[in-house]
Amino acid sequence: MQVALALASLPLAVRSDAADVAVVRELLGKGAYAEAAAEAEAGERGAPKDVEWPLLRAKALGESGQVDAVLTVIGEAVDRFPLDIRVRLAAYEALRRSPQTDAAHAQRLELERLARGREWAYRAPAERVALGKLALLIGGDPKRVLELFYDPVRKAHPDFRETYLASGELALEKSDFALAAKTFAAATKKFPEDAEVWFGLARAYAPSDFGATLEAVGKTLKLNPNHAGAWLLLADQHISAENYTEAEAAIAAALKTNPNHSAAHSYRAVLARLREDAQGERDARAAALKFWPQNPEVPHLIGRKLSQSYRFAEGAVLQREALAFDPKFLPAKAQLANDLLRLGEDEEGWKLAAEVQAADPYDVIAYNLTTLRDAMAHFQTLSSEHFTLRMDPREAHIYGADALALLERAHATLTKKYGLDLRERTIVEIFPDQKDFAIRTFGLPGGAGYLGVCFGRVITANSPASRAGSPSNWKAILWHEFTHVVTLTLTKNKMPRWLSEGISVFEERQARTLPGNARGSWGEQMKPRYRAMILGDDLTPVSQLSGAFLKPKTPAHLGFAYYESSLVVEWLMEKWGIDRMKRCLADLAAGKPINAALTANFAPIDQLDAEFKARAMAIAKNTGPKLDWTPPRPAQVSSEKALAEFAAANPNNFTALTEQAKALIRAKKWAEAKPPLQSLITLYPDAHDRDGAHAMLARVHRELGETAAEFTVLRQLADLAPDATEAFSRLMKLATDRKDWTSVLDFAGRSKAVDPLRPEPHQSEARAAEETGHKTEAINAYRTLLRLEPADPAEVHFRLARLLHQIGDASAKRHVVLALEEAPRFGAALDLLLELSDPSSSAQPPTDRPQ
Repeated sequence: MQVALALASLPLAVRSDAADVAVVRELLGKGAYAEAAAEAEAGERGAPKDVEWPLLRAKALGESGQVDAVLTVIGEAVDRFPLDIRVRLAAYEALRRSPQTDAAHAQRLELERLARGREWAYRAPAERVALGKLALLIGGDPKRVLELFYDPVRKAHPDFRETYLASGELALEKSDFALAAKTFAAATKKFPEDAEVWFGLARAYAPSDFGATLEAVGKTLKLNPNHAGAWLLLADQHISAENYTEAEAAIAAALKTNPNHSAAHSYRAVLARLREDAQGERDARAAALKFWPQNPEVPHLIGRKLSQSYRFAEGAVLQREALAFDPKFLPAKAQLANDLLRLGEDEEGWKLAAEVQAADPYDVIAYNLTTLRDAMAHFQTLSSEHFTLRMDPREAHIYGADALALLERAHATLTKKYGLDLRERTIVEIFPDQKDFAIRTFGLPGGAGYLGVCFGRVITANSPASRAGSPSNWKAILWHEFTHVVTLTLTKNKMPRWLSEGISVFEERQARTLPGNARGSWGEQMKPRYRAMILGDDLTPVSQLSGAFLKPKTPAHLGFAYYESSLVVEWLMEKWGIDRMKRCLADLAAGKPINAALTANFAPIDQLDAEFKARAMAIAKNTGPKLDWTPPRPAQVSSEKALAEFAAANPNNFTALTEQAKALIRAKKWAEAKPPLQSLITLYPDAHDRDGAHAMLARVHRELGETAAEFTVLRQLADLAPDATEAFSRLMKLATDRKDWTSVLDFAGRSKAVDPLRPEPHQSEARAAEETGHKTEAINAYRTLLRLEPADPAEVHFRLARLLHQIGDASAKRHVVLALEEAPRFGAALDLLLELSDPSSSAQPPTDRPQ
């Protein structure tokens, strides 16, 4: 389609009585659809040659679900205005959503003919926007559509809202939610009383910002209480939060306005499936497909929502049904690609993603997936009995074997505990780039707060390389995610998020003492902020816990949702036992709603709400019970004098002791800092903060030269905080000075469980193994160390060469030469080279421990 660019000088064509049209548009904007249709019909009788009236009337009828009436009105309009591009486009849109496929195809051909033959005639802004929509419909380049149609009209007519709506809609269709948000946000400033632009903004925020979505939906419904799309967006969010009653009410509100809304009935089908109501699902699907039996949007929407509930196998079946309706329906193909990748069916999943990207190069998610596939092409695959592990080759050499060993321990422990015969291999993918993790997991960059995600038999995780400055114990993460594999398999992915996360965090805490796992407190633990939240107003009833994950007020509230859920699971397990929990999971697999399953296996849900609240309150009150947790007023700690006075009057106040210690440390008054820190630890011995009182007291001991006391406090901290890397480093140094090689190996292992990509723990491990005569372990540690660019590579090559020579490995000579390349005057290395070059020299017999 050849299109002229010169639009700036074009006048805004108005062919109707502006006042009358404005009245109808205002009625439409307020959701007064019946009144708008009546006014438009009256206007049409008075001005039958005015094309605006049938267009407005058809829109009003469509919004209220009068499908047949729309076809009649728009059909008559085509007869009266055969050359009007907007009428033809409206006719095509109406016909393609009906069984009249031949008529729809004819309208599309006529649209293309008019656009090619009469493009010069369509100069009004609304006509240019219609041409842009047509260009997209027939496969035009979205960027060219913006450049040739939408942007010029917006520049020439900045107050013409349709260009904002069309541009924003285009960004949404291509999954470019950032651009959509930017476009609709600009529109809300120009048209603050326009429900449609607020609705566009709500959809742009929906994938990433629940609070902003609710705010925009609220403004939409305030302006237009009958906006079916806004009600359905609310329903969508409620379904994600497992608030099914609220979702049902929102769907009912949409159907009150438009009883034939196919998406509303599709959401009814989703709820019926989630409730295991087969007849209800059939009835809802029939209503959704009433006017267009081959509508691919219906199975696509149902499948997409099921996939968001982690029911990917069911979702994939529905996407295939959508593609059977329309093989060119790209949203279904893109969703199917994602579903298959999450089911571990990679070959077909990547193939479909490539097909979507080839058909629509501007779809952001498809582009991201194909780019990710290329990035993952160099990943190394490691295998064990039950796992396939994919990761960066460098990282695979460093900790891939440890990761597989950890996963196999998790498999042996958890499948036995929960009675699961897990027959399929679990796929684990570890990404050194957080962006790649997010794209593999969510389809879009983002999700910075996620460390790992489990889809069922596929786990994705961030590697330590992606978490610089924010250490986390990767072993705990993998244990947590494999627990999801177990529980999702047992429930056929039919469990609420809170229970799934609660069991995983609970099992993290249980796992910290198992053989082979580094010691330290895995999983979310009680902390001062959580204590205050429990004793305040932030404790969520058990019956409403899923919502705590969808709409947390802050990141701290999301962490608290994990912790609270784990407390519920811990309580259920302790009071009723694992067998009751297994029966509860079986009930969920059979389709029983969560609250009904809890009632059947534990106690009535109201009783659980009340009893758990009492238990959580008791735990909170028993956290540092002799501490005064009352927060001081700002004025009471605003100066050194005020703080000293407050601390003297409140000697056991947590904030006073903490701030007093910090102030004394800043002033380098080391001896004076000891008493408040010792009081804190005595009153709150199980604090898990890696930067808290234990860490501060250890520093004080170090500054005072009290090495033995420092070691004792740091060891306490190491047992409390699984990610206290600075404590692990110092403990390795102190243990090395003591020649306490057992402790060196212990703390090196803990450090590697947080960041195996740092040279330090490998160097300490190699030295300890060497000193204790475990040559094979020392050789492996030194080889790993060389991959991490150690500070003194010559020393590492030399020590490795010496060990290799001792076991008769001929590669010793290569490493001693490399040592001398780094340090030509390295005397010990020169001596070793001479020894290696002397044929009479012989290696010492190995003294390694049995493997």
